[in-house]
Amino acid sequence: MGIRGIVPRWGSRLAGAVAEVNARHPWSHNDHFHPWIVSRLPARRERALDIGCGRGELLGVLADHVRHVVGIDTDQAMCEAAARRHAGLANIRVENATPAEVSGTFDVVTMVAVLHHLDLESALTDVRGLLAPGGRFLCIGLAQPASVTDHVWDAASMLTNPVIGYVKHPWVSNAGPQPDPFPVADPLTTFAEIATAAQRLMPGAHLRRRLGFRYTLEWTEQ
Repeated sequence: MGIRGIVPRWGSRLAGAVAEVNARHPWSHNDHFHPWIVSRLPARRERALDIGCGRGELLGVLADHVRHVVGIDTDQAMCEAAARRHAGLANIRVENATPAEVSGTFDVVTMVAVLHHLDLESALTDVRGLLAPGGRFLCIGLAQPASVTDHVWDAASMLTNPVIGYVKHPWVSNAGPQPDPFPVADPLTTFAEIATAAQRLMPGAHLRRRLGFRYTLEWTEQ
């Protein structure tokens, strides 16, 4: 559900309490940002690439707005799950591949909770090479908190998490905390480090901290 990372930040007891509250009113911290991605899609929407597509949740959303959608993941089980999910949609293709193995260019490249799994500079460089002129990179990411501002945003996310959960899922779930349905890892790179790398490799990139222990990164290829 997106709570991973709280243990090293806040302690196991508090992390367990947050996970229990979130389980009663569960919501996907990643899917929560799909409307933001849709709102930032470029005018040209011929081809889209979702890097680290997981089970394919975003692929279906993109397919409603983009003519051809490709999802890639290095986890074969995730690729199979995404392919099954969208078996009836002709404009979605799923590949077991890395960004470096993808051919062609795209009008939009997306990542949702994926960048911290990759080498930061290599991944941003790969994305630059995959974007067509005027193409847009839309990224939802996680960062390791380091500064006072980082910790303030984490605290705000902690406090608003159950409120957002109640609004999105007002009925109580009795299923209890569920295991993550996809590979997860704690972020090791800070927001400041990501911002520095992005401004160097993607001049003019716009980063913004968000509630839900996330940040957004947007850049348009010129």
